Amino acid sequence: MTPAQLPPTEPADSRDSTETSVQLRRAAKQRSRAGSIAYHAMMVLVSLVVLYPAIWMVFSSLKPHAEILGSVSPFSENASLDNYVTALAGIGGVSFWTFFWNSVFVAVMSVVGTVASSAVTAYALARVNFRGRKIWFGLLVGTLLLPGHVTMIPQYILFQQLGLINTFTALLIGNFLATSAFHVFLIVQFLRGLPRELDEAARIDGAGHVRTFGSIILPLLRPVLITVAIFVFISTWNEFLGPLLYLKKPDMYTLPMALRLFVDQTSTSNYGAQVAMAVLALIPVVLFFFIFQRYIIDGVATQGLKG
Repeated sequence: MTPAQLPPTEPADSRDSTETSVQLRRAAKQRSRAGSIAYHAMMVLVSLVVLYPAIWMVFSSLKPHAEILGSVSPFSENASLDNYVTALAGIGGVSFWTFFWNSVFVAVMSVVGTVASSAVTAYALARVNFRGRKIWFGLLVGTLLLPGHVTMIPQYILFQQLGLINTFTALLIGNFLATSAFHVFLIVQFLRGLPRELDEAARIDGAGHVRTFGSIILPLLRPVLITVAIFVFISTWNEFLGPLLYLKKPDMYTLPMALRLFVDQTSTSNYGAQVAMAVLALIPVVLFFFIFQRYIIDGVATQGLKG
């Protein structure tokens, strides 16, 4: 073979450079893999610390009454479902399902009332031009600075004079009157991200405010309305002070009120049944949140239309 026919040889410096690059890439991948493992291990550890109270509650609901306050460990050798049997049987002659359906009724009606009234009010403040609109909106936002305890006594006196004590109306009437300034403000901010050309096109076609709101604006509000529904459902489901003030009959109690019945400072307290009922009360909230959680970011981001 002549020198012209010999295959070209790669310089030694070039081969050394290639091998060095390969080694560096392998080392980088190993460091990246080790860092990823360490990161995920740390996140799992942090998650366990954060979720430990919930884990303890679930496992403690299976413990005998005597072991709940005597040990911080969530596990027990005497685990059973007796606490759930007691919780489902209810207390004071009222079954668990009565408390459960009372909570469902109050939470669902609160969601319906708040979403409907807040959407209409927000549309008026964001889209309808009327005298003093900015002043009314400023006063509405200003109520966020007012503690609820300030209005508690006047509101109770008003409801008492109207004969609304010991009725669900006292818990629900405010939701149908758009008294939740935060939710109205949230929807107003979302509406400001929607182009006004939609309203103008509707008016050119002869649509009024009712038609514009119902046919054009309302469908676009779905993300923020679902976000409001989630907030209202969770807060109403866990509400304790309202039912404590306005509900007097045990058969009208919601689940938070029912949980209190298992703890009696003057006699025996059944912490096992209380923890079991707390676990049962937590299930609807968790399911509701995970079903609709994907809408929360869209609702809070208030970015309006997306392509």
